[in-house]
Amino acid sequence: MDDVRGLILAAGQGTRMKSDLLKVLHPVMGVPMIALVLEALEEAGIDHPAVVVGYQADRVRTVLGDGVDYALQKEQRGTGHAVSEAAHLLEGYRDVLVLYGDVPLVTGETLSRIIRTHRESGAAATLLTAEVEDPSGLGRILRDDRGELVGIVEDADASPAQAAICEINTAIACFRVQPLLECLPRITTRNAQEEYYLPDVFPLLMQEGFGVETVCAADAGPVMGVNTRLGLAEATRLLRHRILEDIMETGVTIVDPDSTWIDAGVRVERDAVIMPHTMLQGQTVIGSRSRIGPSAHLVDAVVGEEAVVWHSVVEDSRIGDGVQVGPYAHLRPGNEIGENVRIGNYAELKNTRVGPGSKIPHHSYLGDAEVGSDVNIGAGTVTVNYDGWEKHQTLIGDGAFVGCNSNLLAPITLGEGSFVAAGSTLDADIPCGALGISRARAAVKKGWVKRRQGLRLRLQGKPAGKDEEKDVE
Repeated sequence: MDDVRGLILAAGQGTRMKSDLLKVLHPVMGVPMIALVLEALEEAGIDHPAVVVGYQADRVRTVLGDGVDYALQKEQRGTGHAVSEAAHLLEGYRDVLVLYGDVPLVTGETLSRIIRTHRESGAAATLLTAEVEDPSGLGRILRDDRGELVGIVEDADASPAQAAICEINTAIACFRVQPLLECLPRITTRNAQEEYYLPDVFPLLMQEGFGVETVCAADAGPVMGVNTRLGLAEATRLLRHRILEDIMETGVTIVDPDSTWIDAGVRVERDAVIMPHTMLQGQTVIGSRSRIGPSAHLVDAVVGEEAVVWHSVVEDSRIGDGVQVGPYAHLRPGNEIGENVRIGNYAELKNTRVGPGSKIPHHSYLGDAEVGSDVNIGAGTVTVNYDGWEKHQTLIGDGAFVGCNSNLLAPITLGEGSFVAAGSTLDADIPCGALGISRARAAVKKGWVKRRQGLRLRLQGKPAGKDEEKDVE
């Protein structure tokens, strides 16, 4: 819609959040609230968003980037004043849809409905309202005996009779730009907050003979603003279940939605199975027919098809098709795991590339390593990659075998088909097909136990047996 401007008001601090962070930047399901509002505008086909910033303006610009136009409200003197400060951004537009950065659950469908009603009715303004059980703290919708809108009263200014009204002003509205700009200079600060309220424009428009329409939201939850930490938790709960429902509609099995967390930026492909107590965050992608969980935590991870990750943590890593991870493995950032790799219990990897078919079964640490295909890493293997000042790389060729309890002192290269004997600590490269071994030979001392027992008895002043006496002598 090239002739509709989306204008998001986001200048206020949000003091009731009791936070050093601007309210609209608090995340809901991994995404800042204001970014979710921008997504709703995009869904509604509004391609030219503008944002009024004030408190922590630079932080908002950093989060939203250059694809948004900004107006600065240096002093936060109310919503009417905020729109006035953005008047220069409305030039050339027929309509402006005004909404707020703290309404993260509003949908593009709802915004489209407001605009459609606004256009079809020919009104100068169309306001979104909602019916709520507890309207405390919210502006009330005033209607006459015919049900026509006659005004809006803020909670602090409401009489007892007005305070009992349950239809509230959501503050989301579509205006024709020219009548709006003509009325804004006429609103006053004669109210309990001594601020310029945008809703005060509605009676002014009606006095001038302009039509004002209302649209009542089907569900109040998605159009309510977040003002407190309790409200933030409620918005998170509602969006979490919306996300899970949308994912299940695409053909994904979520065994226990009540114990599953999937951020808004996550993508899960068809026929994947998400087991209980699993958390998928950031820009994680799960391939089809993979099984994630139970009790898996993935952040910015990409998982291929038919992979399994259970009881494990994966951060900023790529996992190929058919890979098995866990239980109790930790993939730290920077790993690339090839197809059909097995990473077992208590294994930890960081910044490591693993070739197809390799196995890292258990109790090993690989950091800053390149592991070829069909490599076997025995239990307890450690790439000793840090010398106290710098990180060093370990290179392991295709088909190599590393025995249990081996220490590979980087930088080091193990050639293709090489073999490292169990218990070795190696600080030299091993050529292709060679054996690397570095350990003391086993010493066997026959009769040592008896001799030790006899010595102990003599030290205690007790007689030793004949055999023990001979061994002691």
